[in-house]
Amino acid sequence: METGGNSLPSGPDGVKRKVSYFYDPEVGNYYYGQGHPMKPHRIRMTHALLAHYGLLQHMHVLKPNPAREKDLCRFHADDYVSFLKSITPETQQDQLRQLKRFNVGEDCPVFDGLYPFCQTYAGGSVGGAVKLNHGHCDIAINWAGGLHHAKKCEASGFCYVNDIVLAILELLKVHERVLYVDIDIHHGDGVEEAFYTTDRVMTVSFHKFGDYFPGTGDVRDVGYGKGKYYSLNVPLDDGIDDESYQSLFKPIMGKVMEIFKPGAVVLQCGADSLSGDRLGCFNLSIKGHAECVKFMRSFNVPLLLLGGGGYTIRNVARCWCYETGVALGIELDDKMPQHEYYEYFGPDYTLHVAASNMENKNSWHLLEDIRAKLLDYLSKLQHAPSVQFQERPPDTDIQEADEDQVGEDERWDPVSDMDIDDQRRPLPSRVKTEFLETEAKDMVDNMKEDEHNREAESRHSQGPLA
Repeated sequence: METGGNSLPSGPDGVKRKVSYFYDPEVGNYYYGQGHPMKPHRIRMTHALLAHYGLLQHMHVLKPNPAREKDLCRFHADDYVSFLKSITPETQQDQLRQLKRFNVGEDCPVFDGLYPFCQTYAGGSVGGAVKLNHGHCDIAINWAGGLHHAKKCEASGFCYVNDIVLAILELLKVHERVLYVDIDIHHGDGVEEAFYTTDRVMTVSFHKFGDYFPGTGDVRDVGYGKGKYYSLNVPLDDGIDDESYQSLFKPIMGKVMEIFKPGAVVLQCGADSLSGDRLGCFNLSIKGHAECVKFMRSFNVPLLLLGGGGYTIRNVARCWCYETGVALGIELDDKMPQHEYYEYFGPDYTLHVAASNMENKNSWHLLEDIRAKLLDYLSKLQHAPSVQFQERPPDTDIQEADEDQVGEDERWDPVSDMDIDDQRRPLPSRVKTEFLETEAKDMVDNMKEDEHNREAESRHSQGPLA
């Protein structure tokens, strides 16, 4: 399929890709608290499987450099980042007003090492974007990332810092257009909101819709202003299986790639859409979930793979291990090798888990209606938007330690931001106006920024847009 001149030189789908894999050995030590479904330990379990399946030797393994405060402030409000940096379990009782203001406390608890945790997972996603930008790899992977609910000024849905938005902002320094695809069971609301009014980022989210967190992602929500029809939502019901899911995913994403022609793709691989997830209600097998990775890989466009949700942790590790194999073009044996977490995978000790016999509430008629609506939206986009680059933003140096390479990578410059064509930043619609402080170093044209604020406020007041 035509990909607009952005394809990689690595050949047909069967050919192995050059993969950079980001992993911090400390990430599995962070603990949200007793009874909380989000368990960073799943990242360590995934890594152990990768090691014992022999996949690490086929990748460039890097320890991410922690994202700095000014890096996080490329998207997040300064006072919110300062709060995350300062809050501790010991001091939270003295900051109840701030906790409420920034939505921290219940779904998003304060725990030991909260800020370093955010720095680690954000650093991996931005580091992956940097590797792709410099052509050092075809695919970059950060299973610790993909926390798609975080907003500019608040935490949400177990997510504190939106590493995906930060990575996309980095990719936009080099690529005119970036595609974001979300296969987590929850709507990718934080990413959609950040880019709702731009045509340089297209967001496509496949998710459970209807009395389910976060409650957004109606098929009629398509973007606003310049970004109209550049946000696509695929609302699904309980029990969707592999065949039904792919009957939507492949035609929709095939048409998106044909029309939008992204220079890079970010795929959020939330594993809570798998059958048997503790919080989920879909019925995808691991192979069905991974088919999305395989399909997006087939376009030979620079690809950033990120984690996300996933609360039956043995299945999360299985899924992301298998999808790492898909990224590399290596088929893995179903019989699991012995490793330190082997007991988690009994009684079968296999990589794959069969889907259940739960009812698929997604009728053929419903799926056909969704597919027709989305293909109609895409038909309204005549061609990929062109972007006039006056000057490529400079990078700043960043170090990433790994066994193979000692040196410096390029990373964020202190002034650039997303919309190089019109020099305005994406602003989420559901934030209070008093938090939208303007930083002179980030803004080139204040008039355009004011216009953008008005557009965001207009979207907030109008509700869902058809």
